[in-house]
Amino acid sequence: MTPIPRAALLLGLAGLIPFLWGAASQIFPGLADFGTRTAGPRFAGPYVSLAYGTVILSFMSGVLWGFATRATGSAAATGYALSVLPALWAFFMVGGGPAAAALGLMAGFAGLLVLDGLFWRWDLAPPWWMRLRGMLTAVVLACLAVPALL
Repeated sequence: MTPIPRAALLLGLAGLIPFLWGAASQIFPGLADFGTRTAGPRFAGPYVSLAYGTVILSFMSGVLWGFATRATGSAAATGYALSVLPALWAFFMVGGGPAAAALGLMAGFAGLLVLDGLFWRWDLAPPWWMRLRGMLTAVVLACLAVPALL
């Protein structure tokens, strides 16, 4: 089993900070007040999680696109076509208030994990990819459940 490279693991974990902050600041009003006073209202509560989630879902389209460049012929075309789905999902399905947006993002990140698995099975992603993506996705889904349920 190939270990997750340290840089990828640390940067992946760091990328969870806005999700964790968004959930925590929604659960604990004092954190939301601090975030609002310090950085403005879009950096507290569901706003930070939803905005960041939309950005990351779109970013992950670019990652998949990069993986697709390792394929050739019709496999590459399929990879490119699948790689744009997370960004399109974020564009079309995130909206309608915090709960609906959170549910849309949760579905998007769950779908992204399926796409990650396909690219990994096609040997386009690194051997350690699914261990990293599974761990990160679990935390993201848990954090997005907060605005979806509150």
